[in-house]
Amino acid sequence: MKRISPLLLAALLAAPACSSSNTGGGDDTNMGSNTGSNMTGDQWDQLLGARVVDYNAALRIAALRLTGDLPTMDEINQVANAADDAAKKVAYEALIDKYLASPAFAKQAFYFWRDTFKQGEDATLDTAPALAAMLSVNDGAYTDLFTKANGNCPTFNESTGVFTPADCANGGPQAGVLSNPGMLKQFFSNFAFRRTRWVQETFVCTKFPAEVSATPTNVGGSSPYTGVWPFQSISTTMAKGGTGRVDFQDTSAVICANCHSTINHLAPLFAYYDMNGAHTANISVPTPLDGAPPAQMTDYLPAGETTAWRMGQPVADMTALGAAMAQDPDVAACGVARVWNWALGKTDIVDTLEVVPADTIQAQIDQFKGNGFKLKSLIKAVYTSDDFVKF
Repeated sequence: MKRISPLLLAALLAAPACSSSNTGGGDDTNMGSNTGSNMTGDQWDQLLGARVVDYNAALRIAALRLTGDLPTMDEINQVANAADDAAKKVAYEALIDKYLASPAFAKQAFYFWRDTFKQGEDATLDTAPALAAMLSVNDGAYTDLFTKANGNCPTFNESTGVFTPADCANGGPQAGVLSNPGMLKQFFSNFAFRRTRWVQETFVCTKFPAEVSATPTNVGGSSPYTGVWPFQSISTTMAKGGTGRVDFQDTSAVICANCHSTINHLAPLFAYYDMNGAHTANISVPTPLDGAPPAQMTDYLPAGETTAWRMGQPVADMTALGAAMAQDPDVAACGVARVWNWALGKTDIVDTLEVVPADTIQAQIDQFKGNGFKLKSLIKAVYTSDDFVKF
């Protein structure tokens, strides 16, 4: 994930696979031993170590990402004509602040969150991306995406770059984008499973299964059960002694419970919203059964089981879910990784497996947590990090 210049990459690809040292050393650890190099590590580590700071190159990329335009000649000269590296750094970071304060950044942030949420270009569907973009522009807390109870359905004027806060009007407990009517409408599905999947992939950056045990259990299938929940913690059919109408304990083809042990404890929270995203008193999502009857709680969970974010983290309603997600370190790390991929022009973490190595962004994660999860501060930290300005 750390950036390597095209010239360095070409040098690596052109190099022979093994050393031709006369001493017989043929492994990569001897690379450069005949040239007197003191560099250690494998080829990639050496190439990463050979990168140099180039604030003007970084400025071009940052300007395009944050404003949608190339830097002006005056901005280029502010960096290029600075007296030394320390002065170039000051000039570069001042321009990043300028970009982040511009109306153009508001639009770029709005487009970024549209892409991230896979929503937009409709008045209702734009409200969730607008909330995330508003938090980005105002240096709001990322955790407000899961906990904000009012002003959580803002509108955005692309011409002026102005956000106008507004309350979501779909009823029920309000919890940022988790209760957003546009999201709930777009991802309406049987059992509310699409809504649940959207939350997992967007804010944890991984597909289901979300929880995997280090000690798989034999449940009589062709492969073991790998979930952390008890296998019987989700429903099976009445014909098999359960209370539901779908056999989530099925083992005939795949072990359904590997994913559904978490999904079934989470999805009922999203099932109380109808096809338009309005909160209702009863479960309002269908099942794939004949006639598409509405789902029932017993279809998800047997008696005694409660809804939960994760094993050992019960949540009774959407507000409690938002609070649990706001405290989850995996959610925070996913937010940092998505901003990082935006800066480096990478594609979606989940869809194309553009996974960010944890050690690459650990400094930004630590800073993010220590700074109250402030979004604009995170964006600046990424665009001014060593790995962004080195080539």
